[in-house]
Amino acid sequence: MPAARESLLDAAGAALARRPWSAVRMVDVAASAGVSRQTLYNEFGGKEGLARALVRREADGFLAGVDRALACPGDLDARLTAAAEWTTAAARRNALVRALLTGCWEARLPSPEPAPVTVASTGPVPARRRADGPLPSPGDLVVLVRDRAAATLAGSTPAKARQDAADLSRVCELVVRLALSCVAAPPAEGGVADLVRTALPRQLTA
Repeated sequence: MPAARESLLDAAGAALARRPWSAVRMVDVAASAGVSRQTLYNEFGGKEGLARALVRREADGFLAGVDRALACPGDLDARLTAAAEWTTAAARRNALVRALLTGCWEARLPSPEPAPVTVASTGPVPARRRADGPLPSPGDLVVLVRDRAAATLAGSTPAKARQDAADLSRVCELVVRLALSCVAAPPAEGGVADLVRTALPRQLTA
C-alpha cells in the first residue's frame, strides 16, 4: 500500500512539526492520513517503526536534493557550491535533516534508536517494515555525499586532475565538511559559496 504509506509519513511529519514526537499519537496520524489505525500498524509495526521510516525518508530526500544540486549546469566549482548550499539550506529548514547531519537530536524529535533485530515471524507485519536497517550516521552521510559528488563530477575536471581520483574525492569531502560547519555556525550571507571557492584547489577548476 505505497499510497497509504506515504500518506502516513506525510501525516507523521505534519504532526511532528506541531508537537514533540512524544506527544504524537498513532490514532491521530492514522486519522489525518485517512486510514485505519490497523493499517498504520500493518505498515510500520508501531510508533518506533513509523519514526524510523520518517527519518529514513528525510535522509533519502536530502540525498536526492544533493543529486539535483550536483546535476545543475556549470563547472565543478558551481556544482559543488550548489551541493554545499543545498546541505546548509536543508539543515536549516528541516530539523530531522539537521539532526541526521550533526548527530544532535533535540528532545522533541524521534530518538534514533538502534535498528531492531529482524527475526522470523508469522505475524501480520512484514519483517522489512519492522526492521528497515540502521539509519545513516553523520559520518555515513559525509561518505555518501562525498562519493556521489566524486562520481558525478569525475568527468567535469581537467584531464590532469582526473589522473588522481583520490584528489577529487578529498576535495568533495572537504566541501561536505565545510557545509556541515556552516550548519553548526551559519556564515554571513553568501558565505557558503565563498568558503567553497576558497577551499577548491585551482588545478581542479582551472
